[in-house]
Amino acid sequence: MQDAAAAPGSLYIVGTPIGNLRDITLRALDILKTVDIVAAEDTRVTQGLLNAYGLQKKLVALHEHNEREAAERLVADVAAGKSVAYVSDAGTPGVSDPGAYLARRARTAGLPVFAIPGPSAVATAQSVAGVGDGRWLFYGFLPNKGAARRKALDGLKALPYALVFYEAPHRMRECLADLAAVLGVEREIAIARELTKLFEQVHVCSLAEAEAWLAADDNRCRGEFVLIVQGAAAEAPDDQALRTTLRVLLAELPLKQAVALAVKLTGEKKNTVYELALELQKHGHPDDHPT
Repeated sequence: MQDAAAAPGSLYIVGTPIGNLRDITLRALDILKTVDIVAAEDTRVTQGLLNAYGLQKKLVALHEHNEREAAERLVADVAAGKSVAYVSDAGTPGVSDPGAYLARRARTAGLPVFAIPGPSAVATAQSVAGVGDGRWLFYGFLPNKGAARRKALDGLKALPYALVFYEAPHRMRECLADLAAVLGVEREIAIARELTKLFEQVHVCSLAEAEAWLAADDNRCRGEFVLIVQGAAAEAPDDQALRTTLRVLLAELPLKQAVALAVKLTGEKKNTVYELALELQKHGHPDDHPT
């Protein structure tokens, strides 16, 4: 395979390691080596990455405090024929990191924008946690203040998907307390910290146990965190209401028609309704019509 050199007049959104520097891709190195400009969330962090691979590049800062102004300058550079790579401190730009505005502005200007895929903390944690059924909602960072955090969680508590959050170490205890209070202590949570780093740790327990686990060792409050919380359990159908509906329908309609109409009226699954209808017929609620 040939090296993937950067093309003039192009913007590259580049994923970089979330911890272990060897997780960078060969294609990412090719692009960082050949672009004219490397834009970075923190030039000091990115300089360390470049030094590790012997790369000397012009660095430009683009972070949450100057994102719009810096993006306009970089878009102008790309429009003038320069090749630009953007990297955040770690992981994939635009995922709870700056970068999305820059990509949007470049696309609006009709400029080519290419993804150079790489590590992402949310995908890394999800792959090893084993929480949920593969469907998940990435929320990112919850609000800093307790009241706002609880309000946000209240809007998420009924969702049947695993909920994925990022959290800073100094807010972990308060965050776990709010998760338990709003979502319920019986839910399972995976606490992933320092992913791909020397002290990587992934602990799975119930929310009832999470605060005690964290408090048992001060080291467990260090590092960057990904939290994956089990989604809401499916609500059990209102069996009595469904039975009443089916009794009325079975008294007037053939089995198949009664089941079809009950499914529309109640929103329950067809198999559930059909099995209950058969049970009602068997115990004294016969279908007076041939099927």
